[in-house]
Amino acid sequence: MNYRFLIYISYSYALPIGNPLETEIINRGFTVKWFADLDDGKKSISHKTNTLDTINDVIAYKPDIVLTATNEVPDFITGLKVQIFHGFLTYKRPEKKTGEAHFRIRGFFDLYCTQGPSTTIGFLEQKKKHPYIEVMETGWPKVDPLFPLENKENTKTIMIASTFTERLSLAYNDAVFNEIKRLSNSGLFNFIMVLHPKLPEHIVEKWQSLNGKHFKFHNTTQLIPLFKTSDILFADTTSAIQEYLLQKKPVVTFNHTYKHDYLLHVNNASALEDTFNFALSYPKDLIEKINDFVQELHPYSDGKSSGRLIDATISFLHKDKRHLKSKPLNLIRKFKIRKKLNYFTLKSYNKQFTISKD
Repeated sequence: MNYRFLIYISYSYALPIGNPLETEIINRGFTVKWFADLDDGKKSISHKTNTLDTINDVIAYKPDIVLTATNEVPDFITGLKVQIFHGFLTYKRPEKKTGEAHFRIRGFFDLYCTQGPSTTIGFLEQKKKHPYIEVMETGWPKVDPLFPLENKENTKTIMIASTFTERLSLAYNDAVFNEIKRLSNSGLFNFIMVLHPKLPEHIVEKWQSLNGKHFKFHNTTQLIPLFKTSDILFADTTSAIQEYLLQKKPVVTFNHTYKHDYLLHVNNASALEDTFNFALSYPKDLIEKINDFVQELHPYSDGKSSGRLIDATISFLHKDKRHLKSKPLNLIRKFKIRKKLNYFTLKSYNKQFTISKD
């Protein structure tokens, strides 16, 4: 039978998460549409011909399965609500070691498709407290294009990535900027850089000013091609760190708030040159620690997580779900999402959505 899928996003960084899923769905002969509830997301999918422009269009589409790269999704549209995540589990603050924000259950989703053991364990614990959800480990579609991993010559190419929160972001640090400027002008390393789309324009323009023979700024959310062409990553606390580590390449961090042993930590810009050289040597003990971390984060290196996720959603769509409880009333959050979309209705699919087999 044909299934109607909806990929539901808010921001442009969700585009590379949804693209591998879209390809998988189309290859299977099913129908897929996109919807973005914020302007940034709408702009990022404006080039596609299979978008739904309004929430009324979404309701009329009547999706069977909603793949969601946001923290919430309208309860008043049809379909199995599936959380596919907009990032990996990260620990940015040492006082918050549990990553509780990642495991927060907001009462909108039926199925959580987890990325690996470190997230599966956390959501299975949440399932005990919230008996209206199901958890299936599938891997994360965004990283499918990263595999298979490719051997490349070490060109001393360093990718730079930064988060948008000012107190955590290396992009705001003048000492870091001046040191990268010095190193790129010297030709000791080759730099490629991306910045979070939420960073202010004056910060972006500052770093773009370094463009030259050994520094190239990329205005994109498609990071995987850059991951592949670089030898190491220089970052702060951005979630790109976890994605990059799947290649089993070293990461140098600046002022990271949690001292993970699979990262190389720098707190002073003057130490960057020596640390970059050390990272480019691919120290054996560091690579072993990265390997251990990857096995917990995302042990799938076959590039087929999109396929596993689609299989999981279709299987769960037809599954007998009578053992699951109804989702909570969640009145405040439901009102907020109605206000956000300027669509007010009393309709709510509070029970798990099921479709009968033909």
